[in-house]
Formats: sequence, C-alpha cells, structure tokens
Amino acid sequence: MSQGVEWALHTCLNLSWLDTPVPTSTLAAFYELPPAYLNKQLQALVRAGILTSTSGPRGGFRLARAPGAVSLLDIVTAIEGPEELFQCDQILSKGPGEHMGVDYRQSCAFAQAMRGADLAWRRELAGKTVADVRADVEHRHPEAPADTRARIVELR
Repeated sequence: MSQGVEWALHTCLNLSWLDTPVPTSTLAAFYELPPAYLNKQLQALVRAGILTSTSGPRGGFRLARAPGAVSLLDIVTAIEGPEELFQCDQILSKGPGEHMGVDYRQSCAFAQAMRGADLAWRRELAGKTVADVRADVEHRHPEAPADTRARIVELR
C-alpha cells in the first residue's frame, strides 16, 4: 500500500474531532506531509464520498459521513482502488504440462491462498470504522481530541 493510505486514515481520524473544514495546508503541516501529495489523497476521499470539500478562505475538508459510517476499507479502497492485492499473472501456463483452457487464477494454490488472505483482510477492514479507531485512541490517549484541536488552531 502507498503512504497515502496511512495519511488518509490519520487525516480522517483527525477530522472526526473537528467541527469546521480544514485546509490541505493545515492538514499537511500537522504531520509535516507534502501538501500537493496529501491533496491528491484528500480529493480521492472526496470522490469516494468520505470527505467534502469547501472552497474559499474558510474552506477545506471535513468528513462527509459520521465516523461510524466510514470503514477502514472505504478509505483504503478510495486511495488504492478495489483491486486485489495479489495479481496472478498465470506463470504456470509457461511451465510443463497441458495448459489449454486452464485459468490458473482459479486453480493455482498460491492464487487461492492469496485470495483467501485478501478477503479476510478486507472483511477485517470493512468491520472496523473510523469511530471504532477513534474510541480506541480516546481510550488509550484521552488527550488526543483536545491536542488535535489545539494543534489545528495553532497551524491555521
């Protein structure tokens, strides 16, 4: 996965603690990220309906849905796309034996194992929301919401 996934996950969590739109420059400064690259990730989240974007001097990004309605899989898919992580190139078709009409993506033991792992990973991410992570963070670090809000104010 690209760095953009980590950036998008943390940005969505931070936005869940804020009531007003936050500009890309402020969100990028929060973790010292390159604003142009972060903006590409944020735009992908807007296209996926996870964030909204408002123009103007008081504009920026905010969550489009409640944190409980945004799964981690929604965020990963918005940044990386829906494709499976493992891509079988059917190299078995170049090996010895009969290959006529065989789809190795379906019959290869490695492709099957990787598909099973990918499905388990996706189920796990689909079952966990930004609200779940937020609750976990707030339990472990009760100061996180206030610290985030204070840092955003400081960076504006």
